[in-house]
Amino acid sequence: MSEFDLIARYFAQPARAHPGAHTLLGPGDDCALLRLPPGEVLAISSDMLVEDRHFFAGADPFMLGHKALAVNLSDLAAMGARPLGFTLALALPAADEAWLAAFSAGLLRLAREADCALIGGDTTRGPLNICITVFGSLPPQAALRRDGAKAGDQVWVSGSLGEARLGLAWLSGEALPDADPAWREAACARLHLPAPRLALGQALRGVASAALDISDGLAGDLGHILQASGVAAQLHAEALPAGPALASCDAARRLEYMLSGGDDYELCFCAPPAQQARVRQIGRELDLALHCIGEIVPGRGLQVLDPQGLPLSLQLNSFDHFRTS
Repeated sequence: MSEFDLIARYFAQPARAHPGAHTLLGPGDDCALLRLPPGEVLAISSDMLVEDRHFFAGADPFMLGHKALAVNLSDLAAMGARPLGFTLALALPAADEAWLAAFSAGLLRLAREADCALIGGDTTRGPLNICITVFGSLPPQAALRRDGAKAGDQVWVSGSLGEARLGLAWLSGEALPDADPAWREAACARLHLPAPRLALGQALRGVASAALDISDGLAGDLGHILQASGVAAQLHAEALPAGPALASCDAARRLEYMLSGGDDYELCFCAPPAQQARVRQIGRELDLALHCIGEIVPGRGLQVLDPQGLPLSLQLNSFDHFRTS
């Protein structure tokens, strides 16, 4: 196959896959053209997935296609944006037709579910590397930024934490206790098939004071909100929502994975106590568990408190591509 045959066979979408209100011109020209809804601005995010860095060599291509788009959609969710479209830059060692069929199926299935069309990109030969740039829109005053947290706000997270890290531990061959095979499957699914919380992000417009998605671990990612907002936080260890598969782990490992595991792609957000009823209502409307796990306080830094309200002594590190130890 030529480069253009590859694109036409595996990444061309039928016209119905292009939301007409957004995409004026999709793949096939020098640029794509997007129409912005009146009164809204662009929200743009880009992520790269590199073989043997972000995923194992030989990873399932269907799940890889899903995750490549999901991690970008999660950034839109964290901002409260609605998806418009995305571009794909793909480096491939070879044009493996079976791999491409599965990868594109996983990628485009999520694109349809999110109403987010593939509008362009590039392909080349090289070590396997996937780069997606996603475009969304929202009213500028509705953006869920990182710098709006205030002392007195409550800290919330969606869903559950730690299972993706547990799935990685199993796949990496770390020494772990025996577990129900169903729990292993669930943990690995959380790692490979994250669910971007797009509906939640949009519902939190005007409710949350600050938000982000949890990609590198709750403690490190929440730290970005604290730094941008010039505040501190206290989290309650017993309030952290452990994924069911973590029941096979001891308490110390559960806490470590929930706080610094990464790859959860849940939303962490802050909201004034006056919005608590609305937050809980949003959770019911979306059938999504939302957990109040702490509060914003004056000062700097993050404390995790035990059930007696005493600070735990923890060494927490979020994922960093350039950390050497």
